[in-house]
Amino acid sequence: MRKKIQKSMMLILGVTFILFYAIISIFLYRRNLSLLEAEVRQEAIYISAAINISGSDYLEEMSQVDSQIRITLIGDNGEVLFDSGVNDSDVDEMDDHSTREEVREAEVSGTGEDIRMSHTVRQELYYYAIRLDDGTVLRVSRSMDSLVQTAIDVLPVVGGIALLMIILAMILASWQTKRLIRPIISLDLEHPLDNNVYEELGPLLEAMDRQNKEKEAVSNMRKEFSANVSHELKTPLTSISGYAEIMKNGMVRPADIPLFSERIYKEARRLITLVEDIIKLSKLDEESVELEKENVDLFDLTREIISHLTPQAAQKNVRLEVTGEPVTYFGIRQILDEMIYNVCENAIKYNNEGGRVSIWVGDTLEGPKISVSDTGIGIPKEHQERIFERFYRVDKSHSKERGGTGLGLSIVKHGALLHGAKVTVDSVPGRGTRMEMQFPKAEKEKTE
Repeated sequence: MRKKIQKSMMLILGVTFILFYAIISIFLYRRNLSLLEAEVRQEAIYISAAINISGSDYLEEMSQVDSQIRITLIGDNGEVLFDSGVNDSDVDEMDDHSTREEVREAEVSGTGEDIRMSHTVRQELYYYAIRLDDGTVLRVSRSMDSLVQTAIDVLPVVGGIALLMIILAMILASWQTKRLIRPIISLDLEHPLDNNVYEELGPLLEAMDRQNKEKEAVSNMRKEFSANVSHELKTPLTSISGYAEIMKNGMVRPADIPLFSERIYKEARRLITLVEDIIKLSKLDEESVELEKENVDLFDLTREIISHLTPQAAQKNVRLEVTGEPVTYFGIRQILDEMIYNVCENAIKYNNEGGRVSIWVGDTLEGPKISVSDTGIGIPKEHQERIFERFYRVDKSHSKERGGTGLGLSIVKHGALLHGAKVTVDSVPGRGTRMEMQFPKAEKEKTE
């Protein structure tokens, strides 16, 4: 970064010097050109006045006084009568000058000027012409090579200044770069918002602070998850180990062996269910679900799930009813099955004796929706945002009595994220809970 800043500063300085030299050269060129034009005009006016008074013999004297000025006298038919730039013997061989721009302008308006390359002297000249009283045209010209030479002469001076400035700029750029980067190098990345640095770094530091908080939250969730998993695994394993040890030591009456075996079986099933739920969540977290999406009739799927839950509801004398209409959704059938199953199972599990669970499945303007309402114990407001966390239980004291792994609603949340669905909870303690799963309309009725 430091080298990039220094290179950028040096590049800007170099471009600035080049532009400065170009501007100075153009300025000097135009200034000297205007001086040259004024000088040539003045010479032409002076010479023309002298010729009008003394005649053309004055041209010979004038050409010997200033060799830098080229004087040409052109007749009214374009014939060159005199030219100080060539020998007298070559004057007769010169071209017709009536077509020259400055000569034509002089014949029309009295004066004319032009800048071009002279084929006679092989130089770029500035020409100024005046029509004399006798009808001839006097033309005075001067080479412009001196103007270009002026720009070339300035180059060493400008180059020397540029070299000194570049050396000074390198020193200043190095110092300034270190001064600018020092606060960035010394940033406290653990507490980004505590850094009092450049205002432009504010969004970056805020993003880093959010990222740090998210990492900390994830870390805490992992620690809590590990602790909860350890506890949940330890509980059934301890029961299994205890019952097995009692049976091994022969401390169980033969009549009680079926009872102990049943308890071991239930704890083993609980352990298997817990491990299966953890695996499901891991796959959903990693989005490594390999099942393909298909068209699923949510109404038929819900009725099938309710038929499986009917024995469990009968144990608590809970009445189940399914209403609605067939609605097709394009999703992963197994995940949708687990989502609906967990929500309906919770409605039965946390219901009151003799309660009711109503399930409605149908299509809405926003897309397919499943609504599950119960007349159970309800969920306090302060717990409603956390019930989708892993192993979170509203009533921990009765969690073992009601069974379950504490992962059901976490699976519902991750399944909803996988399908782009939205899960909402509306609950009043003592009066019941309504949980809705709203699926997006874009995922409806896709065909192969």
